[in-house]
Order: sequence, then structure tokens, then C-alpha cells
Amino acid sequence: MLYTALGDSITYGENASSLAKAYPQLAVDALNSRSRSRRATGYVLARPGWTSHDLLNAVIWKGSSAISKSDVVSVWIGGVDLANAALSSIKNQQQIAIKPILTPYRQNLRAILAHIKSVSNARIICCTQYNPFPNSSLAAAAIDQLNYTTIEVAQSYHAQIAPAHRWFEGKQASLIYGYRNGRLEDALSGTLPIHPNDRGHQVIANGLIPYLASRN
Repeated sequence: MLYTALGDSITYGENASSLAKAYPQLAVDALNSRSRSRRATGYVLARPGWTSHDLLNAVIWKGSSAISKSDVVSVWIGGVDLANAALSSIKNQQQIAIKPILTPYRQNLRAILAHIKSVSNARIICCTQYNPFPNSSLAAAAIDQLNYTTIEVAQSYHAQIAPAHRWFEGKQASLIYGYRNGRLEDALSGTLPIHPNDRGHQVIANGLIPYLASRN
């Protein structure tokens, strides 16, 4: 079984203590510990800072070969699209302009899923985005809209939906590296407190395993 994980810095493993502690590898290790007859291998196509447009380009120009051989593909993208707009809004003391983000995000996600389907029979899993700033109503509203769009597009391509936002809800302080106050303003004081720590990656892997292991 080949599992391909597509995404941005979260999927890459930013702020995990090592790439072996990032959720894609943890999930593969867990699958292999469960079954000796069906061995799993993993391939990660993800980079810190990738927007949905960056991932689309990577999927088309770099990922087709691996995707074509994959049994299951997960897609976790959109956080950077939203973060860039959020940081700009905070600095300019404006509301987050979500509509200009969601239109190209929807188009890019649709194109990503369409390309996967055009080169592979792999099952597709779309992950929702958790809220690293649970004490900010602006962040909550924006991420809700991002997730709504993700779910809408995923369903239109018959992809499964992994609700990562539920796995982190109410537990952000213990699952996010560098978590401070859970407010958008925390993003202005150095390192962005948005990535999972090792425990957070383990939570994601645990949540994904039932989707990866399913043969339906």
C-alpha cells in the first residue's frame, strides 16, 4: 500500500522534533504495526509556505508519478492561503477578507482533486484545518468558512473528509508548538504558533489511521 500525503508545512512536519514524528510517517508506522501481510509505504509532497496554488503546481509537475501508484492520497492545504491574509489584516487593523481567498482556493483544490483522479484510482482524503487561535473570533469564522469550502469541494469529488478541526478542538494549548494565548495577535511576535507539536502529530496520525486503513 502506498500512501501519499500532500500539503504544506503541517504535512511536511514543521516544528515536529523530526520528520519521523510528522503525522504521515507516524501513520505509516502504525499501519505496519497492525498488519504484516499488507505493508505500507509513504510519500510526502509538502513544503513549508505552500499555498493551494503551490501545491497544485507541485502535484502536476512533481507528484503525478507517485500519485498514479498510490492506493490512498491525503490532501491538507489552505492554511497558508488563510494565514497570509490574516497577517495582512492584523497589521493593517482590518477585517480578514475571506472571499478573495476562498475563490482561488476553491478553484485550486478542485484542480488538485481533478488531477489526482485523472492519474490514479487512489482513495482521496481531504483534511479540514484546525484553529490555532481559538480565542479569536475572527480566526474561528475564517477557518469555519475555509473548512466549509474544503468539505464542499471534497464531497463533489467523492473524497472522504478527515475532520482534523474536531481532533484539535479544545486541546490546542497542548497540541500546538509554541502556543501562547490562542489569539491572532500571537502571530506577530516571532515564530508562528500554528504547527502541531509531536503530540499534535500523533493525534492527527491516530485520527487518519481509520481512513487510511479502510479499503472502501
